[in-house]
Amino acid sequence: MRLGLRLFFGFFLIAGLTAFILLRVVLGEVKPSVREVMEDLMVDSAHLLAELAQDDLAVMPPGSDLRGTRFARHLAAYAQRPVDAQIWGLRKQSLDLRVYVTDAQGRVVLDSVSGPDSALGQDYSRWRDVARTLRGEYGARSSLDEGQSSPVMYVAAPVQRDGRTLGVVTVAKPVAAVQRFIERAERRILMAGLLLLAVSLAVGAAVTGWLVANVRRLRRYAQQVQLGSRAPPPAVPGELGELAQAMDAMRERLDGREQVEHLVRALTHELKSPLAALRGAGELLQEDALPSADRRRFAAQVVGQSQRMTELVERVLALTTLELRRGPEHPRLLRLDQAVDEVLALLADPLQHKRLRVDWRQREPVGVMADPELLTLALSNLLTNALDFAPEDSVLELRTGLREGRAFFELRDHGPGVPAAAWGQLGQRFFSTARPGSPRKGSGLGLAIVRQIAELHGGRLGFEPGEPGLRVTLDFTPASQTSS
Repeated sequence: MRLGLRLFFGFFLIAGLTAFILLRVVLGEVKPSVREVMEDLMVDSAHLLAELAQDDLAVMPPGSDLRGTRFARHLAAYAQRPVDAQIWGLRKQSLDLRVYVTDAQGRVVLDSVSGPDSALGQDYSRWRDVARTLRGEYGARSSLDEGQSSPVMYVAAPVQRDGRTLGVVTVAKPVAAVQRFIERAERRILMAGLLLLAVSLAVGAAVTGWLVANVRRLRRYAQQVQLGSRAPPPAVPGELGELAQAMDAMRERLDGREQVEHLVRALTHELKSPLAALRGAGELLQEDALPSADRRRFAAQVVGQSQRMTELVERVLALTTLELRRGPEHPRLLRLDQAVDEVLALLADPLQHKRLRVDWRQREPVGVMADPELLTLALSNLLTNALDFAPEDSVLELRTGLREGRAFFELRDHGPGVPAAAWGQLGQRFFSTARPGSPRKGSGLGLAIVRQIAELHGGRLGFEPGEPGLRVTLDFTPASQTSS
């Protein structure tokens, strides 16, 4: 399972369980809370009616009832009152409060309900509301009466005068009267809970998507590093950004260690030949009987090998410095053909010595954003390499312009070219082929430096057979596209 699905599933599980438990608790508290509020109001109503019934109950003859009294007439008028009330969007059109009064022995002496359902004259002394109230306790009960689909709540209050309990007034109200309010509250809570769950899941999906996107950016960066790319670490916030920086620092340390190990091995191999030549010439120069001509020849060999070693070390240092860079340090707009002219002016003497002619086959004024020193170094290495392989009295063909949306410089010599087996290694460090007419090879660092400079500028170094010779192409992004 992918990381994003795991995170989203975990968030969904946590949010779902939380919403389920919360809704269950809240919905489970709605009905009891409504009943508690209703009971509180019924306590107030019972005590109010007990005060109103006090006078009539105090003068009631023993064994009689309260029918025809002032309190009974008001209670009957209450039952006949029309009502039409809008309570928070719900309509109430009936009065649901039932009232009955018992005497001190628990006999019902007045009931607001008439007809066969009336409890007038019945003994209610065993009912919890009446019995507890007559004992001086709080009396209340909830019963499922005949013909009722939901329980009825009963709350009683004592009728007292001069410290004596004259009787009990009980108010009753069916729970069904407030069931509509309970159901509406439950629906609203359920909808709010589902909406909260949906919002939570949306936030979870967004956070998961953001996290997964940044993790994927780190993964792509790690894959690029694995392939040898020197791309900068992705700019991600928080701990992921710190992880990216740590990965970049680790890559720098590993690259540096690997480069040092590789360079030490390659440099050691390359230095063996000139060191052996220096040692041989030095041993011969120690002989007193060495002819002066041989002494001069061996001394020249010492100087030549020393120069070769110096050039090798300088190029290794230059390549190492380039490999540690992430881009050109001081780029500016340059004309590619003019940069070639400047390098040709520096190489005028070697060109004249080998009687090489420069032939501009195509010269278009194309601009590139490049570091002037690095571009000069790359062009100089390419032209110097062509000088080494081009035969005397030959032509160096040059081209600059645009090709497939890329600014390019092309150089072709008419030398021996490169064997087919060596094409894949061109531009690698310390790989070189023998110069024409000489068994000595170069250091192989010139084209490696050119390749590194091209990569720093987002360019490419390419090779094609010239038939005869070698065609080398160096391309860049044009300045117009770079600036945009």
